[in-house]
Amino acid sequence: MNAAIIGYGKMGKEVEKVLISRGHKVSKIIELSNTNFNLEDSDVAIIFSSPESVYKNIKNCLDLKIPVICGSTGWTDDLKEIEKYCKSLNGTFLFSPNFSIGVNLFFELNKYLSKVMKNHEDYKLNINEKHHIEKVDKPSGTAIKLANDIIKNSNYSSWILDGNTTKNDINIDSFREGNEKGFHEIKYTSKNDEITISHNAKNRFSFALGSVLSAEYIIGKKGVFTINDVINNIKI
Repeated sequence: MNAAIIGYGKMGKEVEKVLISRGHKVSKIIELSNTNFNLEDSDVAIIFSSPESVYKNIKNCLDLKIPVICGSTGWTDDLKEIEKYCKSLNGTFLFSPNFSIGVNLFFELNKYLSKVMKNHEDYKLNINEKHHIEKVDKPSGTAIKLANDIIKNSNYSSWILDGNTTKNDINIDSFREGNEKGFHEIKYTSKNDEITISHNAKNRFSFALGSVLSAEYIIGKKGVFTINDVINNIKI
């Protein structure tokens, strides 16, 4: 597989290592200052670029008939539009706010727990997330997905960032500290006790691996996919 890397920050460099370790070729590296979108000889593009550039980067790849794996966050107000655009071109696109296999298992635990807690209104819910100081978007895409999944399965109707919540709001506390790789915590607190589930990333390898596994999965396919499609057919 020949993969183009778009966005060559910490995640892009980690993706490069994983691609090489799995016997793939890096066909192109596009940094933020690089406007050359010649993706000749690329079978797929893996995007971890800034929120400001990701929408244009995805469209450029789809216009060139290049399948896209995207892990950038902070732009997802346009996600539905991109999915529609991909389908109109009979292209291939997979987005995930978090490619870690462990985090996606954590998503499933969160959905289950939110259903169990739905009728226990004496517990107040809070989401905590911590990332490194260079992460631009707040809250993280992972925290937003956790909140939205809870909303679908509970009596909560919205989420608020670092704010005063009403009964039907989920508060998300976001912290940017040092070189934190990614920590997410779901906490239900009553007057008498506390129920907590969390995921703590030890390094960036798991995120990069998930994106490369996703790239391997979508080669030769058409349509819009999710990380769950990959997990359900995973072969590491």
